[in-house]
Amino acid sequence: MRTLSLLSQLAFLGSSDDETPRSDSLNEPSLSSQLDSDIDSQVSPTSSDALEDDEETTDVTDKEEFFSDNVDMKKMSNKLAPRNSVHFSRKFVHFSTGLTMAGLYQLVPKNIFIGVGTFCSVGLCTVEVLRYKKGFRWLNRIFYKCFGGVLRKHEMDGKFTGTFYYFAGVTVTAYLFPPSAAVLGIAQLAIADPTASYFGRKTKDVYWSRIEGGMGGLGRNKGILGFLGGAAMCIPFNYALLRAAVWSGPRPTTAVLLVASTLVGMAGAFADLAVPTPTLSVPKNAKVLGVKIPPFHIDDNFVVPIFTAFAVLRIFEIMALPGLKLAPKIIW
Repeated sequence: MRTLSLLSQLAFLGSSDDETPRSDSLNEPSLSSQLDSDIDSQVSPTSSDALEDDEETTDVTDKEEFFSDNVDMKKMSNKLAPRNSVHFSRKFVHFSTGLTMAGLYQLVPKNIFIGVGTFCSVGLCTVEVLRYKKGFRWLNRIFYKCFGGVLRKHEMDGKFTGTFYYFAGVTVTAYLFPPSAAVLGIAQLAIADPTASYFGRKTKDVYWSRIEGGMGGLGRNKGILGFLGGAAMCIPFNYALLRAAVWSGPRPTTAVLLVASTLVGMAGAFADLAVPTPTLSVPKNAKVLGVKIPPFHIDDNFVVPIFTAFAVLRIFEIMALPGLKLAPKIIW
């Protein structure tokens, strides 16, 4: 009996010893499983790393798309204001830019002003040409994003923007004419152009005012009332400028200054009237010596300051006005 008891106890102890490591093997990972998990943690990227890779891939894709030539110019142009729109934001930029340039011309030495203007004009012309060339059409995305609020439909549909002609016109005017005539020419560009356009739009239904077919192309689709409105808006500024100027001879009377101011304003408005709408442009596929000509056109931003500055010299000559020096701040 004692022998049987001892055997049963040994059997019980043996069975408990076998089960204990079995339970441990269930609760603790084996060495091979630990090695596998370590390898997986080193090889497999974490979720944050995967997200960063996805973001980098998206950024690269966006950049490639931005700089691609796949630009829908027609879609962009259809979202812009047409030529016959009042477009107040564009008129404000036009007005403020012109008066700012006229003021800077008084403060900056002439050679520096012309140098900067030439650099800007050449740079703008280069960009204008390139944005219609294969490989650079992505530039239109920048134009649309940055200047869409002041662009017109035709400026994203095969034509240059008015900015190039604006800078070029101001620069040429500053180069060709003395300061007094140049500043008056630039000022008429700033004032007469947008205001004549505004009054022309507002009086478009006045039949007798309209110049539908133009006089030999002169003033096509513009109006006499627009011309008169633009000229009238220039008179106060012109008078203030001439009144504040220092004259080399006897100071002209108030009546003479008003007449001169009116004639200068009419010259600026007439220059704007003379440029037909739509403008005369280089034919689309025109070439010279096999080289395609850029889509240049006759733009009022270029014509108005040059024509007006020339007219100022003639007006002063006819009225026998003495020479003048503009006030440091133009009108005071």
